[in-house]
Amino acid sequence: MRKGMTLPLSARAVAPTKAQRPVGLLLVALPVLLLAWLIVYPILAAVVTTVFVRQPDGSSAVSLASYAFFFSDSYSLANLWVTLWTTFVCGVLLLAIGLPIALYLRFSQGRLPAYVQGLAIFPMFVPSIILSYALIRTIGPNGTVDILLNAIGLPKIPSPYLTPWGPVIGLVWDNLPLTVLMLTTGLGTIPKSSVEAARDVGASPLRVFISIILPRMGNSLLVTASFAILGIFSSFTLPYVLGPASPEMMGPFMQRTFSDLNDPLNALTQAVISFGFCLVFGIFYVRSIARNREVAK
Repeated sequence: MRKGMTLPLSARAVAPTKAQRPVGLLLVALPVLLLAWLIVYPILAAVVTTVFVRQPDGSSAVSLASYAFFFSDSYSLANLWVTLWTTFVCGVLLLAIGLPIALYLRFSQGRLPAYVQGLAIFPMFVPSIILSYALIRTIGPNGTVDILLNAIGLPKIPSPYLTPWGPVIGLVWDNLPLTVLMLTTGLGTIPKSSVEAARDVGASPLRVFISIILPRMGNSLLVTASFAILGIFSSFTLPYVLGPASPEMMGPFMQRTFSDLNDPLNALTQAVISFGFCLVFGIFYVRSIARNREVAK
C-alpha cells in the first residue's frame, strides 16, 4: 500500500494485526496436533509397519509380501469386492432416496414438511447396534414382515438378513439423515426466485430440475457422496451384525484377522488398502472444498 493511503474501516477490522496472528495460530495448533496424533501418525505407522517388516533376527527389511498375499488371495479379494459393491449400491440409493426428500423439504411449506424432516432425521439418534437388532426383528426370519405376510395368507419372502443386502438396508437407513441434511443445505443456496421464474415461462418440473437445480448442486452432490462413501466403506457394526460371514466387508474382515487369527500384520495391510480407496474419495472432497473457496474469493 502506498504512503498516504488508508484502509477502509471494514478492511481494517478484518485484517489481522501482528498481535492477533500468534493467538490465531495457537487456537488452531491444538486441533492440528490432535489430527496429527490421532489420524496422521497411525496411518504413517501402519504404512511403515507393513512395508518395513520385522525379521526373526530383530532387524527390519523392506517387504511387500503382505500386499502380494492380499491381492493374490481369492478370499481377501472377495471381501474387497463386496465392500466396494456395498459402498456403490448404498451411495446410489442414498442419493436416489435423499435427493427427492431434500427437494421436497426445500421447496414445500406447511407442517407436513416439518414432520417429514423429523422422520428423515430420526435414524441419526438411534445407535447402530440398536438399529441392527431392530432390523433383525423386522426383516429377519420369522420377523415382523414374515408375521404380517403370514397373517394375510401370503408366503414368506427371502430374508436379506445375513446376505449382502442386509448391510445395504442398514447402512442406507443409518446414513440417510446426514445425506438429507447435506443435500438440503446445498439446495438452500438456490434462490426460489430462479425456480419461480422458470415456472412462469412454462418450464416443467423436470426441466427446472435439470436446467436450474442440478447444475448448482454439483459440489453438494460430490461432498454428500464422499461423506457417505467414506462412512460406509469403514463401517463395522452393521456389516458385522447384518452381513454374511463369507464374504464379509473390510471392517469385520480386519477385526477377525486381528483378533481371531492373531495376525496384526495382515490386519494392518487390510487397513492400509482400505485407507487407499477412501483416500481417493477424500481427495474429491478436498478438491471440492478448495474449488468452493476459490469461487467465494
